[in-house]
Amino acid sequence: MADCPINSASETIADFIYRYGSRQQLPGNSEDTLCMDFVSTDFSIIYTPLDAVEPISLREFTYYSIPGLYTLLDSSSMDASGILATHASPALSNQGRGVIIGIIDTGIDYTNPLFRNQDGTTRIISIWDQSLPEDKSILPTGVPNRYNASGATYGTEYTREQINEALESDNPLTVVPSTDTNGHGTFLAGIAAGGILPNQDFTGAAPECELVIVKLKPAKQYLRDFYLVSSDADAYQENDIMMGIKYLRVEAYSQRKPLVILLGIGSNLGSHEGTSPLNVMLQDISRNLGMATVIAAGNETGRGHHYMGSVPIGEESVEVEIRVGNAESQRGFVVELWAAAADTYSVGFVSPSGESIGRIPIIGRNETSIGFLLEPTVITVNYQLIETGAGKQLVFIRFNAPANGIWRIRVYNTQYLTGQFNMWLPAHNLISDETVFLAPSPYTTITLPGDSPSPITVGAYNHLNNSIYIHSGRGYTIGGLIKPDLAAPGVNVSGPSIGRRNQDFIPMTTRTGTSVAAAHVAGAVANLLSWGIIEGHNTAMSEAAIKAFLIRGAKRNPALSYPNREWGYGALDIYETFLRLREIR
Repeated sequence: MADCPINSASETIADFIYRYGSRQQLPGNSEDTLCMDFVSTDFSIIYTPLDAVEPISLREFTYYSIPGLYTLLDSSSMDASGILATHASPALSNQGRGVIIGIIDTGIDYTNPLFRNQDGTTRIISIWDQSLPEDKSILPTGVPNRYNASGATYGTEYTREQINEALESDNPLTVVPSTDTNGHGTFLAGIAAGGILPNQDFTGAAPECELVIVKLKPAKQYLRDFYLVSSDADAYQENDIMMGIKYLRVEAYSQRKPLVILLGIGSNLGSHEGTSPLNVMLQDISRNLGMATVIAAGNETGRGHHYMGSVPIGEESVEVEIRVGNAESQRGFVVELWAAAADTYSVGFVSPSGESIGRIPIIGRNETSIGFLLEPTVITVNYQLIETGAGKQLVFIRFNAPANGIWRIRVYNTQYLTGQFNMWLPAHNLISDETVFLAPSPYTTITLPGDSPSPITVGAYNHLNNSIYIHSGRGYTIGGLIKPDLAAPGVNVSGPSIGRRNQDFIPMTTRTGTSVAAAHVAGAVANLLSWGIIEGHNTAMSEAAIKAFLIRGAKRNPALSYPNREWGYGALDIYETFLRLREIR
């Protein structure tokens, strides 16, 4: 399968995440129609024509083999984070020098002066644009039909030399046609790594680091159809994120430089215990010295997308109410129920008109689809008594064209141990604000992959009044893991926009969200790695040590107890972290 016979980025191709040693059958009917990208020691991505496989469902494929959909986590900060104080200190003013910040997002406006050296050359080592057609004229890998981005079978990579050539051109996009039409990736890059603009009172957290950028391609339509996500939603595939992480690792190894991975994207679907393929891959990275991953905690608190419930002993069932809005009635949505493997749950339904569907029995891995007399709705239920990745029970429910109004899901427990279960709707941006649980829980709203144990998960707060951002994801994980790890400024933060600019003025905008907060922490970690590894003060920095350093230096309100579900261990203060490092040197 070294020679890829298909265009893996095509809408006619299905993507699957394959875990080595799982003995899961390869999709498709022939190796002649398969293509494989190797991601890590645990996973590879398999591509096969959609018409060569059964329709996508949990009856035919394992839960983790179907890529999840992730979305963007957005809707004076440097001073509050202690970053300006480190820039002002001669002993600490490395400003991220010698470190790479890798960002997997919507791309970057590489022409922005914030991402250039003083001589006008770029600080971007490379851009892998997954959304552009594969260009086989550059970067051969030595393997037939494998080009670009460390052997990936899709997208186009642009090197530092090509970007510099573009910057010297009167029309840069004719040389490097990669753009950021959303602005999210450019904004995060500006906060984490933007240069210093004295006349506009702006600096990024690590203004002398280098950048490696992965622009994610939009999710394929067949996956949007499976998850009932609209075609215009900002949705990205889990396997593309994993390939982006692989690309960043390879670039860091080839450059022999420390790496900070910044992820400002997240998903609400999954076990929320760090068991997804993306979670597992990030855990693997945590074992590498000189590498750290910083993840946004998500903006799900107060959205009404999490329900925590239980079936009391002696009761047959409980009812969970979901209000369905007009947007979802046109399309649909999915909802997941997760519970301990020792409990056995099944479901029934009551429609807004009062039509009742009794308990749907559990019959192996079979799917059950049911219709209604007075509504055009079709509900599909799939029971996974033991979901392979998490070792828990999963009930996966698809509401196709549900009537708007109040739907009631009757949750039955036929094998009682704890009686507790959790349910999640998709993350904000993948579902409208009108569709919510009527009695939601405000806790355990950290989005994936922020539930990973080792990476640094960041909540957001308002640095002007020291209040937590109302939608900042709250812990803990289902297993009680303390998340978020800390908080950083993420409310009405100023950063670069993608608007038109002139020679003397770079247009700015403000954004709010935990991805903005994560960008602050990513820049702070770059400063820490530069001080430790590049300057030789601590050459064996691990992700666990970096997290511990940040926690030791975090600001804590004496009126609160720590750790807690909103702030984790406190608010980022990288200058205080450096002061605390004197205690252990």
